Amino acid sequence: MLVISIQSQVVHGHVGNSAAAYAMQAEGVNVAAVPTTLLSNHPRYPSLRGRVLESDLVADLLKGVEERGLVDEAAVLVTGYLGSPGNAAVIADFVERALARNAKLVYLCDPVIGDDGRVYVADGILDVVRHRLLPAANLTTPNQFELELLSGLTIADAQGLRAACSALAGAGHIDVVATGCTLADTAVGQVETILCTGGRLSRFATPRLPIRPYGTGDLLTGLIAAHLAKGEAIESAVRLAVDTIFAVLVRTQEAGSAEMRLVPLPKRGPDA
Repeated sequence: MLVISIQSQVVHGHVGNSAAAYAMQAEGVNVAAVPTTLLSNHPRYPSLRGRVLESDLVADLLKGVEERGLVDEAAVLVTGYLGSPGNAAVIADFVERALARNAKLVYLCDPVIGDDGRVYVADGILDVVRHRLLPAANLTTPNQFELELLSGLTIADAQGLRAACSALAGAGHIDVVATGCTLADTAVGQVETILCTGGRLSRFATPRLPIRPYGTGDLLTGLIAAHLAKGEAIESAVRLAVDTIFAVLVRTQEAGSAEMRLVPLPKRGPDA
């Protein structure tokens, strides 16, 4: 069981592969983690060190993935934060080669374009995601804002979400896991993760906690990929991932941490 995961990497905190890789490994899945950035922390901190990696370096790392035969071994390929238009292009090239080489490979595209009404990626990345990556994907995990942006439709209710997912698929087929959803009939105090496959919706609601740690979408995507690599059906994979995310958020809230608490605190004995 192997997942190739192409995302950002940080020294402090849990976003990109720094959220997803550990979670996948904890599920018993091997991970080939390819960085698109190497940063000290999430960009929303007051200071930031490191940089987006050069596209020739990312291309070279991906060439090494191919030379080691990892494409042939992999069950799932994940792409997340791309970093630059140059990186987006070389990653799209790799995705095309990988899918041609391994017909059984499941490609999960996490768009990572923006949130809360704001696009936060460089010009040119959106076009690559829309015109090259999504058409190649079996599954995508946009948040509600990203789904609206990519589909060109406003989502207010279940019918609108179905329409947006259909627009995203175009003439092909792609399963969509829409995250962070609040629809007209979403219960007060709840937030939903909604799977749309073949026009059918499976909705997973959890209490909305008063915290917003970074990287929850990256963690969810990684967990879904891990469960798919282990042979779970898509609906079961999403349900298991949502349950784990909520447990992590509860633990994070209890710890009063700004960053997700991925690792449970050790249990203390009665004499501790």
